Amino acid sequence: MNAEEFKNRTKAFVIRVIRLVEALPKNQTAKVIGNQLLRCGTSVGANYRAVCRAKSPADFVAKMAIVEEECDESIYWMELIVEAGLMDEKRLVGMKNEANEILSMVVASIRTARARK
Repeated sequence: MNAEEFKNRTKAFVIRVIRLVEALPKNQTAKVIGNQLLRCGTSVGANYRAVCRAKSPADFVAKMAIVEEECDESIYWMELIVEAGLMDEKRLVGMKNEANEILSMVVASIRTARARK
């Protein structure tokens, strides 16, 4: 997968996060958790765009580390949504799988970039 395809994939993930947050119940707990997921989930796509403009290998690794962190945090909030009973796990399986796949690719890219140093 090239950078442009991955950029599109992370953007599609962001759109799914937005739709998920909009589908949460309208209560205080869902609002707080939803805002957290919205913040880190949308950051995945935005920060990957920044990765594409990295100025050096070290900058690339640093920016990819942010994508890694935000994607992992997104998975955490999705798990919490299920565990708190805010949404049925079946509705989140695909999104969690996508987040885990993105996370795996990001981690692999970081390892490859570090190995090239």
